[in-house]
Amino acid sequence: MSDPISRTAILPVETRPPGGGAATATTTTTTTTTTTNTTATSTPSTSNGQREYRKGNWTLQETMILITAKKIDDERRMRGGDRERNKTAELRWKWVENYCWSSGCMRSQNQCNDKWDNLLRDYKKVKEYESRPIAGRPSYWEMEKHDRKERNLPSNLAREVFEALHEVVNRRFPPRLVAPPATYHQQQHPVGVGGAAAPPPPPPPLPPPPPPPLSQLPQPPPAEPPSPPHPHISAEETTDSSETEGSLEVKRRKTKGLGSSIVESASVLSRALLACEDKKDKRHRAFLDMEERKLHMEESRTEMNRQGFAGLISAVNNLSSAIHSMASERNGGSR
Repeated sequence: MSDPISRTAILPVETRPPGGGAATATTTTTTTTTTTNTTATSTPSTSNGQREYRKGNWTLQETMILITAKKIDDERRMRGGDRERNKTAELRWKWVENYCWSSGCMRSQNQCNDKWDNLLRDYKKVKEYESRPIAGRPSYWEMEKHDRKERNLPSNLAREVFEALHEVVNRRFPPRLVAPPATYHQQQHPVGVGGAAAPPPPPPPLPPPPPPPLSQLPQPPPAEPPSPPHPHISAEETTDSSETEGSLEVKRRKTKGLGSSIVESASVLSRALLACEDKKDKRHRAFLDMEERKLHMEESRTEMNRQGFAGLISAVNNLSSAIHSMASERNGGSR
């Protein structure tokens, strides 16, 4: 980036009056502008041309450069007309970044924006604290850092930063001038033009005479009842009423659409709940059927075991009776 540097030289010039005469020596001021290349020292960048922004805490010099940039930006807005006032915040903060960058403050527009917000917040706290003096309470500039922190105040706001911010804020929002109230002496002895005492005010006028009694006043004739005013509707009222009706109609449509969507959602929810209940009933019936089948299988198994035991017992009884009859027959034949 090339910054022009202006140099001013004062050169003597000899002038002669018309018609001859002695020469008069005068001086003229000649301003020359030279350009120096400061790219290498003021705009460090990477190999691909992008800026390398500095990180970390802001120094006092960087803070003052930022405040100066905002001050110049506000002046540009006030003097530039609608074109400057209609610029977006992004373009304005980009201009602030470029100004800071050319002044040696290697910060991005986001860093500048955040720092400016923090500065305004600290300025408002200190200004509010200093604007309400209390007997026995120390000034902000006389306190230590830990005392400032205990009072919820910024711990490291420099006085020159505060004064610079005060100048910028007052330019943007100038305070209203209010005349001080007059003292008792000024009220009793006002001063006229030229410092002379003003003439005393004229005496108050005498009160008017009391009105005559009501009985002596002539009674006015009874007034006719006023006719009801005819309604008159202007074009503006008609426009307002139409706009109101249009907004009411839009609200009505939105409410109707909202009600229909609520009803539809409720019906979908009820169908889902009914389907869930049906599935539960089906699972319960299937479980009962399975338990009933298990019970029948147990009963049939018990019946089969009982019949088996009964057949076994009858077979054993038949076998014992057959053995007993054979034994008795053998005994009878041997005799």
